[in-house]
Parts: sequence; C-alpha cells; structure tokens
Amino acid sequence: MAKLTSIKKAGYKMDQVRQEYLDYFQKIQQSGPTQIGAITRVLKAFESFLQKTGVELTGINIEHVDEFLAMFNTSYAKTTQRLYRSYLRCFLRYLYNERNLIRQNLAELLIGPPMFAKAKPPQFLRPGEIRRLFDHLPHSTACELRTYAQVHLAYYLGLRPIEISRITLDDISFTKGLLSLKTRKNNHPLQMPIPEDTLKAITAYIIGGRPKSHYRSLFLIFWPDPKPMSANLTGYYLTKALRDAGLPGTAYWLRHTFAQNMLEAGASIFEIKEMMGHDTIESTKKYLGIHKELMRRVLFNETI
Repeated sequence: MAKLTSIKKAGYKMDQVRQEYLDYFQKIQQSGPTQIGAITRVLKAFESFLQKTGVELTGINIEHVDEFLAMFNTSYAKTTQRLYRSYLRCFLRYLYNERNLIRQNLAELLIGPPMFAKAKPPQFLRPGEIRRLFDHLPHSTACELRTYAQVHLAYYLGLRPIEISRITLDDISFTKGLLSLKTRKNNHPLQMPIPEDTLKAITAYIIGGRPKSHYRSLFLIFWPDPKPMSANLTGYYLTKALRDAGLPGTAYWLRHTFAQNMLEAGASIFEIKEMMGHDTIESTKKYLGIHKELMRRVLFNETI
C-alpha cells in the first residue's frame, strides 16, 4: 500500500507510463512501427477513458477494463478485438509485474470469449499425414534446405513462425543440442532440447543453404540481398510445404500437432503450457479438446 501511495505522489501520469511501456515492449519484442502504432492507439484510448471516468491509473480494476473494452472494441471485427485485448493484457501485466503500479494482476482476469467454447478447436495432423509431409519435403536447393529445417522446428519443437524467424546462430548450442528461446509470447525464456534429426536439418541448411552474411539470424532470405527472414514469410513456406504434400492446414497445424504429441505422451497440462509458451493455462486447455478420452482423464481424473 505504501509503495502505491508513494508512486501516486511522485506524479506518475498515464502518458509517461505509456511511453515507458512502449520503449520496454519495443526492446523486448523488437516490434515494428505497425504494431507499436496499434498498441499506442489502444493505450491512448485507455488513457482518455480513465480521464473521462476520473479513475487513477493505480486504482483501476477489472470492471474498468471490461467497460473500456466494451466501448472501444465495438466497431472492430472479432479478430481485431482479440488483438487489441491482447495488447491491453500485456500492458496490464507490465503494470503489475514490472512496475508494481496496480494491486492485482488484472491480465489474468482479462479473458475474452474466444478463449472459451466459441473458439475453434486446434487442428492437427495425424501420424500418416506427418509421414507424408516429410516424405514430400525436398532438401536439395538452398530454399528447400531452409524450409526443411523450419518444418522440423515447427513440428518437433512446436515453435510459432515468429519464434522460428527470431532464432539466431547464437541461440543454438550444437555441442549440447539446446535451443535458447529468449523472447516468447509469454515473456518466459526457455531452453529446449533439439532432437537429433532437427539438429542435422539445421546443420545441413547452415552448411549447404545459408548465405554468407553479417546478420546473426539463422534464417535469411536469398534475394535481392541476404537479410533476416520475416515471420510472415516463414509461415508462408511452412504452409506451402503442407500444400505441396497435398495436406490441408497452415503452419500452426504443425505446432498444434506438437502439443497433441506431448498430450498423448503423458505430459501434464502445465508442462505443455511452458513448452508452448502460452500466457495462461486457459489457452493450453483448448488442446485437451483434441482428444476426448485424454480430456476426461486430465480434467476429471476419470479412468478410461
């Protein structure tokens, strides 16, 4: 209580905190101007809402947040609503964890409808489809070697396209067979063991496909000049690999399949949450719906 009071007396303003958060977010997430602009839009609107309602930043509660989102998100499509909700959730987490400006972690309470029954269940590939994918993956040209390594990372480690695109040469320990993920969606760094075949795929790409460059990013585009590969382009090539094998789905189906494999191997919901880099346990629980028998066993402790 004393700390919050002293902060209030120190004259902390929403606009000041907003700018400090944007600097922090850009440093941690290495975000581009488009995302920073969208986050700024949400936070400025939230600042205006607090001013109109006469609520101090240090005194906000979940009712204030819900009321703001109900007003602010009305005119946006559902996908945009989810995006803006996630931006505000990250800001609330920052206020609580990094700055101690609010008494309760409101980010954990800000759960939108898509995280419950209305959300589509994650899609995944069956074992036969996975075999078909790898059987149809060429790895002769530099581009093919790059995609081959990225498919391994998406399927065997469950990485998002953006996480794959951010891997640097310094993140990989070839002697220990470890990958260090320093920036994740949930802001929890993690070291993951790299399966032998995945390590071989990465090595083959580095030796036979990766162009020489001063950039330390693992995956580079080849034309017109070598430079770090974007998350969107990574997702495109992962999806293309599936389509070239005659399979439906997107890059995220590989990630969902990784979660399904962990679930069937007996991993706990908390272990899957950490490996997937989810913000909340609610996100991870969606994967239990993939396998009804496992869902009953994990959630209700039933014997099948």
